[in-house]
Amino acid sequence: MSALVETWHISHRINEYLLSGIQEPHLADISLAKGRSVGHQFAHMHNVRLMWVQASAPDLLPGLQKIDKEIIITKKVLLDAFEISSEVIAEILKRGIETAKVKGFKPTPEAFLGYMISHESYHRGQIVLALKENGHLPDKKILYGMWEWGVR
Repeated sequence: MSALVETWHISHRINEYLLSGIQEPHLADISLAKGRSVGHQFAHMHNVRLMWVQASAPDLLPGLQKIDKEIIITKKVLLDAFEISSEVIAEILKRGIETAKVKGFKPTPEAFLGYMISHESYHRGQIVLALKENGHLPDKKILYGMWEWGVR
């Protein structure tokens, strides 16, 4: 496996690690600045992954489903969706590395990886802020553990 694809998998595991440290009822927390709930932040990350699948590799779409705003978002729903969408993004990266391009994205597959990680990291920050503002900050082990990429 290429280092780039492994980097994507590490970032994905960081998402799972953060989610594991959030109590189910706290998925409904919303930042004081409004916006999406914690659960909907995670759902948005999954849905953006699917947006890129649609643009870059629509042949990989069968069997993938968006997380609609109307459904009840649970940790299981999120983890199941993330597992599948993470693998599909990994496949897009593998194809991109082989062909030196990701369809619909410029300039490079490496930049695509950076874009995806930046997007999801931004939302992880929003998630932690919303939890903090609601008095539900995850344990310090989780907060510090998100930065331990060498063990995730």
